[in-house]
Amino acid sequence: MKIEGIHTPLPFEKMDEHTKRLRQTYAITPGIRLIRREFGFFTEEIWCEQGLHENTDYEEEFKYDPYRKYGFWKLGWCEAAFSPVFPTLTLEERGEHEVIQDFAGRKLLVFKGRRRGFMPEYIDHPVKDMKTWEENVKWRLSPNTSERFGNDFEKTISEGTEKAKQGWMITQHLIGGYMYLRSLIGPQELLYAFYDQPELIHDCMKTWFELADAVIARVQKHLTFDEIFFAEDICYNHGCLISPEMMKEFLFPYYQQLIKNLRTRQLDPSRHLYVQVDTDGFANPVIDLYRDAINMDAMSPFEVASGCSVVEIGKKYPNLFISGGIDKRVLAKGKDAIDKHLESILPAMRERGGYIPTCDHGVPAEVSLDNYRYYRKRCIELGG
Repeated sequence: MKIEGIHTPLPFEKMDEHTKRLRQTYAITPGIRLIRREFGFFTEEIWCEQGLHENTDYEEEFKYDPYRKYGFWKLGWCEAAFSPVFPTLTLEERGEHEVIQDFAGRKLLVFKGRRRGFMPEYIDHPVKDMKTWEENVKWRLSPNTSERFGNDFEKTISEGTEKAKQGWMITQHLIGGYMYLRSLIGPQELLYAFYDQPELIHDCMKTWFELADAVIARVQKHLTFDEIFFAEDICYNHGCLISPEMMKEFLFPYYQQLIKNLRTRQLDPSRHLYVQVDTDGFANPVIDLYRDAINMDAMSPFEVASGCSVVEIGKKYPNLFISGGIDKRVLAKGKDAIDKHLESILPAMRERGGYIPTCDHGVPAEVSLDNYRYYRKRCIELGG
């Protein structure tokens, strides 16, 4: 039996207004009201001191639109999708600090008794060579371990099926190849490994592909995907961290095969599959690379401090769905600065279409609750 939303598209007239708007936004529809969402927050404790109730519903407080995506995970995000994970251990005490091993097998220097809410110092990573990769790490990335899917897989399939029947976008989130390699080997060590241990890099990426392909295939027995979303973080404030040649050798062949397999298995073969890449830093130099290699047609979050301008990028790439691009630093500067910044972006991007305004990363602690409330008010006024 053909099921609307899974084997065939749900007719547009059967969707609610929020689902319609999300799909229209992805389709780059000019002039429609901008979706109201946010990237994330590093502000909760401070905002509670400034009067926000600790159990506040952010969607209601800040007038966000109801979410109309259903996401599948199981494939990592900032770290590889280990199953089982490494044990979390305290390895050494250093006064006010301690050295721990985290779930991804990395050794981190953190504040004693506090392991979240700040950037730790990364001391070591689990993969040094083929021996450490095979003995300590590779087997944790098997798609067949008993812990891989857990007891909630049937529940997520059931929930996803119901959302797909309502026209929600179904998204597979996964760690991108560069972020994955960096989490295994370390940011500096990885750059040497591309030259010194290419066979190790290819084996790591082959394992990444086999895990992602198996997990995605299992979901595709039940659902059609609308989007595949790579957490990549391949750029810094001056551009890409590796060369185009390295991307073409070590990343793109695995991406291409994964996406090809995904498209081949779709229960609704007519469905457009959006390919989204998330990277901090100055992303402009890699846009054409991803568009040419994997047909990327969505990108986020366009860090302003690194030189990204969603208005300029939107003009250059009229068919690119864009999310982000609001300078999180400006929100701490007051109402005049917020007005000037938003007025330079939102009217132009609403006219263009295909844009969801959010901060270019999590809202930092320097942003007061009053400033954030004003920012959201102006987003509503300027975004329709």
